[in-house]
Amino acid sequence: MTTTPLKIPIDVSHVQRRVLIVLSAAQTVSGAGIAVGLALSSLVVNRLSGSTVISGFAGTATVLGAALLALPTARAAGRGGRRAGLTLAYACAFVGSVIAVVAIALASWQLLLAGLVLVGGGSAGNLAARYSATDLAPPGHAARHLSWVVWASTVGTVAGPNLVEPAEAVAEPLGLSGAAGPFALSALTFAVTALIINVGLRPDPFILARRIAEPVTPLDPVTPLDPVTPLDPAAPSESGTDAPASGPRSRVAAAPDRGGRTLRTAWEALRQAPQARRALAGIAISHTAMVSVMSMTPVHLDHEGASISVIGIVISVHIAGMYVLSPVVGWLADRIGRRNVMLVGMGVLICAALLAGSAGHHDVPQVGAGLLLLGVGWSCGLVSGSAMLTEAVPIERRPAVQGMSDLLMNVCGATGTILAGAIVGFAGYGVLGAAVAVAVGIFAVWITVSSRRPATAL
Repeated sequence: MTTTPLKIPIDVSHVQRRVLIVLSAAQTVSGAGIAVGLALSSLVVNRLSGSTVISGFAGTATVLGAALLALPTARAAGRGGRRAGLTLAYACAFVGSVIAVVAIALASWQLLLAGLVLVGGGSAGNLAARYSATDLAPPGHAARHLSWVVWASTVGTVAGPNLVEPAEAVAEPLGLSGAAGPFALSALTFAVTALIINVGLRPDPFILARRIAEPVTPLDPVTPLDPVTPLDPAAPSESGTDAPASGPRSRVAAAPDRGGRTLRTAWEALRQAPQARRALAGIAISHTAMVSVMSMTPVHLDHEGASISVIGIVISVHIAGMYVLSPVVGWLADRIGRRNVMLVGMGVLICAALLAGSAGHHDVPQVGAGLLLLGVGWSCGLVSGSAMLTEAVPIERRPAVQGMSDLLMNVCGATGTILAGAIVGFAGYGVLGAAVAVAVGIFAVWITVSSRRPATAL
């Protein structure tokens, strides 16, 4: 997709405020749809298949779908803007939810799992939305802006599970089975989300940022604009760390991402940007550590005799840690540097894994405290890493690199759950906590040492 330099005055700060409002609204609505599916999918698969083992594939199918749709979402954004990419992701989630309703009516767990793969598009869209918040962010404010979009997920995520019973009650008078009601509600939320994105995300932030970044020539005069401002001298530098390598106000545009070369474009950008590689690894290790411990905590507490309500409270505390403090994390990342906040997150993850893993029998409060810290550590890694990754690559290559980041994040999360199950099965929950702490510690040492070396391309 080609663009022409921007020739008319435009208040980018006003556009960015609108972008953040639209993305936050979309996150809230879609978050409810995702949470409804997560709360019910494994239970419905278990009822349809009669197998506890097969029911475990419900969560795997959703994560797999988010991973598979990460690159198509990024490719669509690179070609047609953020609106196109997000619409694709939420449209897939809508179709998947409809398939789930049909599958329940046909009592087919196989078709339901296929639908859940597409429902993963909701997660792919929510992950991509955080990057959309950075396209027009002022220098030194990327982490802050994306953190507000991450925080907006809290409302929908918390409200979603509480909508399951009302959705079941409404479904029966409409001729649907009770179990199909929540998935019908999910379909509605994803349709509304796509509508919010298509109506509200105008002008498209990525297209506008790319037009601002077009080089200026004497024959192509550009009216002085509010967005074309000097770099913020207060923005964190690599010494502090992580100065933006490029931004929407940059006058240097990279070569566009042509066609379906998303993976190649991402790899080329990562080869040339050590900071981007560190950011990508930080996001992946933070997500893997969080998912590994979180996924096995309900099983551990159940074996310890905890009730379903107690397990639910612990997971709710964990979710609060993931999202509620994200604006604070974003502010810190902009103030003291992305790398510093990422290292703080690594330290918090280590403490969380050791605290939860060392809890004695029936010591639910200690496990809960560990899960709270686990969520905070994840937030530090995700917010700081996402901002660092965005600022480390040219505007034209960002969708491809961001798509690869989400792909790797979901693949590592799925792998982490499998390995965590094996470790707990053979050695116990305490060993899992120790293993996660060691892995995160090794990464923290690597990022500290590698960031002090001279930057070199691979």
